[in-house]
Amino acid sequence: MARVDNGNNLTTAILQPGAKYSSDGYGLIVATATFKAALTASVGSIINRGSACPIPAVSYCKAHKFNATNDTLGITTYVVDYVGIDQNASFTDPQITGSQGLTSEHITTHPNFFETATGLGFTGSPIAGVGTGSVATPAYPVITGTSNPVEYGGNNGASFELPIGRTFKGFKKAEFKDFYGKTNYLAPQCSLSGVMYTSSSTFVNNMRGAVGKTSGNGTFAGRNLVPDYMGTAFTISSKNQLLLAQVSFEDFGLLYKVQYELRFNREGYNASVYAPV
Repeated sequence: MARVDNGNNLTTAILQPGAKYSSDGYGLIVATATFKAALTASVGSIINRGSACPIPAVSYCKAHKFNATNDTLGITTYVVDYVGIDQNASFTDPQITGSQGLTSEHITTHPNFFETATGLGFTGSPIAGVGTGSVATPAYPVITGTSNPVEYGGNNGASFELPIGRTFKGFKKAEFKDFYGKTNYLAPQCSLSGVMYTSSSTFVNNMRGAVGKTSGNGTFAGRNLVPDYMGTAFTISSKNQLLLAQVSFEDFGLLYKVQYELRFNREGYNASVYAPV
């Protein structure tokens, strides 16, 4: 049976009812519109990446990708996806996830190793202590029975190379069963990861340049990347506690999707090793 055409000949693409759009809750808007056109029609720019969304409420969204389906009646259906940032802003809010756990660290990095760490809840004497001296100039006594070389002892069977410490030789007294032979401990570690969208390529490059640098307030490349409920001050003893450890990015329509990872160090990062932003 021959096809009988009636109505619009669809020589140009026609927007269909039922267009929809949604927000991810952080400012990213995703819209979908459907068009129909004759199989031989020129659809113009509607399927071009970056074309404006025809939905008035989200006209600031731009085309990201499309798919097309040809039917047996000579009609092509185009479904176009659009993306944009709410109210045509330059950035979405970061969507953040965090992880607090334990990782193995050498016992000498423990904050309570040489002197009692204040404000962290530790009780009792320091793990190894400083003998009768100070942190700057320890004074450990000779360990009875050691020779060639002589070793010098701190708390809990700790053994050192010299009276002033220098190399830590380990915990060598079996009567201190909680420490004997131990070399590592489980240290708390916190990491944060986030994803955000931006129309600024400058921000992407500034984030790339900030990898390996630290912040004392959660701000990198001019944007706060830490949730408010974690606070706004991240410094201890004049050292920044947040390190930008990783940044990845990809094109998303005319936007850029930026993912990042932050590491929190409760003892702070030495500015001689990790430059501040």
